Amino acid sequence: MLHATLEALRLVDHHVHGATAGDLDGAAFDAGFSESPWAAPAGTTQLDSQLGFAVRRWCAPVLGLPAHTDAATYLTRRKELGAQEVTQRLLAASGIGWFLVDTGYRAEQTLGLVEMAAASGARASEIVRLESIAEEVAQSGGPAAQFADRFASTLEERARRAVGLKSVIAYRYGLDFDPDPPSLAEVRRAAGRWLGQRDTGELRLTDSVLLRHLLWVAVDRGLPLQFHTGYGDPDLTLHRCDPSLMTDFLRRVQDRQLPVMLLHCYPYHRTAGYLAQVFPHVYFDVGLAVNYTGARSRALVAESLEVVPFGKLLFSSDACGPAELHHLGALLWRRAMASVLGEWVQSGEWSSADAVRVAQMVGADNATRVYRLAEAYRRAESE
Repeated sequence: MLHATLEALRLVDHHVHGATAGDLDGAAFDAGFSESPWAAPAGTTQLDSQLGFAVRRWCAPVLGLPAHTDAATYLTRRKELGAQEVTQRLLAASGIGWFLVDTGYRAEQTLGLVEMAAASGARASEIVRLESIAEEVAQSGGPAAQFADRFASTLEERARRAVGLKSVIAYRYGLDFDPDPPSLAEVRRAAGRWLGQRDTGELRLTDSVLLRHLLWVAVDRGLPLQFHTGYGDPDLTLHRCDPSLMTDFLRRVQDRQLPVMLLHCYPYHRTAGYLAQVFPHVYFDVGLAVNYTGARSRALVAESLEVVPFGKLLFSSDACGPAELHHLGALLWRRAMASVLGEWVQSGEWSSADAVRVAQMVGADNATRVYRLAEAYRRAESE
């Protein structure tokens, strides 16, 4: 019963990005399977990894190839089918029923909400990235004294149909930020320093005062607020992405009844489980780490289930780019859950009914509740 339930479950991927919009050549395809922005050293490939082996094992059959086919054959088949067919096959095979898409990263290179829904046959809703909105406001001009008001009004408009917000303060500063909101005078001074750099090129927001300001504006919106934590590309400094560094902030916002969503978390997933246990408004996932651990994802999923109340753990893929990542994020999670929970049922530790119920909670029900997706669906139907 557990395996059948997991196979049939229409997952809610509560943190994901769009699939790549166009074809991928060998180098671009290889680059899609690492968090590093640099090419693999000469004579090596990113596909010689847990993730790469999982692609050749589990994605090859979706494209009509034998499992474990070699990388060259896989790429040839991908080119024969074309990007659109490959993406449609892999997204449909994922069994994901609702994508909550962070639209603030590589938007020009990936499918948007409408395209993701069309390619997958699923629903898609938006997660708005705070820093991207702030950078749009900065690039559009206007004096520093008006930045705070313009950001607030722009966010209100952009988040009108969104189901959540996201911060990448972990990348831009670290999670060891001052937990208190900055004063308006501090924000104006910081905006003056930042906007004074307009003539020097791209305005990338790294100022800690402004990053904190965005968070507190988001808190007032009341939508679930996602934070990147843990594993990511080398823009971040890993030890400053430990979610326990946010503990004082979590205390500050607890009375707001604001759902705080800790994303990815690896290798701090046990810390995240503790935070989700002791704070009623904290939730977490193990996101992209499921893909990157491949055949070892079972151990990761088992560890994520150790101390967390099961209503506080969510499924996500954090897939971005090659649609293989969307498919694998779902498939590896299903396999890991079936193995871990199945073992506990087999040993008599859990009942089969409880295992099925937890699988449904983590895979879809928790996200549906926290992001109020039933309301989002009704709004969409009425428009």
